[in-house]
Amino acid sequence: MSSDSLIEIKNLSVEFQTDDGQVKAVKNISFSIPRGKTMGLVGESGSGKSVSSLAIMRLIPNPPGKITSGEILFDGQDLLKLSEPQMRKIRGNRISMIFQEPMTSLNPVFTIGDQICETLMLHRGMDKKAALAKVVELLDQVGIPNPAQRVNSYPHEMSGGQRQRVMIAMAIACEPDLLIADEPTTALDVTIQKQILELLAKLQKEYNMSVLFITHDLGVIADIADQVVVMYRGDIVEQGRTLDIFQQPQHPYTKGLLACRPSLDKNPLRLPTVSDFMTEEGKEKNFDVESIKQVKASRPVQEEKNPVLLEVFELEKHFPTKKGIFGNVQEWLKAVDNVSFKVRKGRTLGLVGESGCGKTTLGRSLLRLIEPTAGQVLYNGTDVTSLDRKAMRQMRRKMQIIFQDPYASLNPRMTVGSAIMEPMIIHGIGESKDERMEKAGELMDKVGLSRIMLNRYPHEFSGGQRQRICIARALAVSPEFIVCDESVSALDVSIQAQILNLLLDLQEELDLTYIFISHDLAVVKFISDEVAVMYGGKILEMNDALGIYENPQHDYTKKLLSAIPKGL
Repeated sequence: MSSDSLIEIKNLSVEFQTDDGQVKAVKNISFSIPRGKTMGLVGESGSGKSVSSLAIMRLIPNPPGKITSGEILFDGQDLLKLSEPQMRKIRGNRISMIFQEPMTSLNPVFTIGDQICETLMLHRGMDKKAALAKVVELLDQVGIPNPAQRVNSYPHEMSGGQRQRVMIAMAIACEPDLLIADEPTTALDVTIQKQILELLAKLQKEYNMSVLFITHDLGVIADIADQVVVMYRGDIVEQGRTLDIFQQPQHPYTKGLLACRPSLDKNPLRLPTVSDFMTEEGKEKNFDVESIKQVKASRPVQEEKNPVLLEVFELEKHFPTKKGIFGNVQEWLKAVDNVSFKVRKGRTLGLVGESGCGKTTLGRSLLRLIEPTAGQVLYNGTDVTSLDRKAMRQMRRKMQIIFQDPYASLNPRMTVGSAIMEPMIIHGIGESKDERMEKAGELMDKVGLSRIMLNRYPHEFSGGQRQRICIARALAVSPEFIVCDESVSALDVSIQAQILNLLLDLQEELDLTYIFISHDLAVVKFISDEVAVMYGGKILEMNDALGIYENPQHDYTKKLLSAIPKGL
């Protein structure tokens, strides 16, 4: 083991027993993490990143998983040869981990103070009073406001970004030598992501920790890592200094990952994907790089000839937040506050802003999935807000929504064929089951899936495939207008690129009109003709996509733009 390496992984293999036989999740990989440096571990879902990190922590569930070969040398000690009591002294003490989803990692019935205290009392032998004082220091260090009061808060009383900070405070409590951060910013807004990345970089220098940072986003890695390991289907396909990987990627998979992320300074007709650079077998394709440089023609809003399809006037949605003794409402939250805009037929309006700004509430209010408090929504001249229940059901044939989480949107007990046919049955589309099944098959073809998959269940598909099924379901009633609510935010960058390309293809083919909701301005800029920036329930500014990027007017828009990872 080299003297500058804190941990060295040699020939590590991990296998899982499944219904389809033995699956090799990690295949004989080797890499080392230098002392006091940050190593980026990059790859899409299923590449073996998280399994590798769980192997280091000795947290692979057995059964069904098993480490079948290799060594994990930590300060000269092989972690795979330690007993469970010996490993418990290292885990959470000298090696800590920040998990991807803080809400499922924190115990909902204990305060955050008690949960961090547990680590300090177990590994540092502190009494409760001393541990609690240390917890207040830690919360202050990770930027939690009013730390002395917040130690008594429960996880559900904190925002997503604050919960992630609590996880970081817990992970650094014992000043570990190695911190493993598993996708710690994937589900966060870009501004919160930037804060978390800056916080991790600051703590890494302060404690001289080694950090293993796991993500699918190479843009994030460029901002934080000294070295990069790229994984694909359980193998390491490339590793080296971050600068070298970004400037001269050698493997087609790395080239694909770098190319498929939407960029603020480019405006391509289509986003490249990993499959443009390599075959299913992992062989390099001759990809025409010039095709990426084809620029999408900007459509100036003021010269727009398309008719207005959707017009919104002074729309409001208020939620009661505080009630008096006799049930009378004393305070209201203005989730959507006096919003007006219009969308032309065949065009895309991007709605961008952080969590809690009112984007999703606005999107659902347009379709009356949430009843607006005030205002008007005119669809092709018809006032949607005044329609009765029967008329609204008919209107929903024209107006559809694709939700953020495809797994939560699909009934786990229904085959995807039944899920796609369900709206056809409700709206009386198709003369028979065979006719509806044939249309469902055509829709599967249209969204890039095979019709032989119609009898499968949602859990048998990947996240990207499930999102395609949700798109097929939305198209089942031949709508004219679709609200896409954060429909790519949880996907790997390459799958995200595929779905964005698909939405553009469908728009062109079917003359669809979109409202595209996202917190990611780079994604919104790529897909949208016009962009509206929301904050606190209001639209702060609205312009064509290029204008918002080149000449942002509001300070909040400038803040969103500056928070996007730039890469190298």
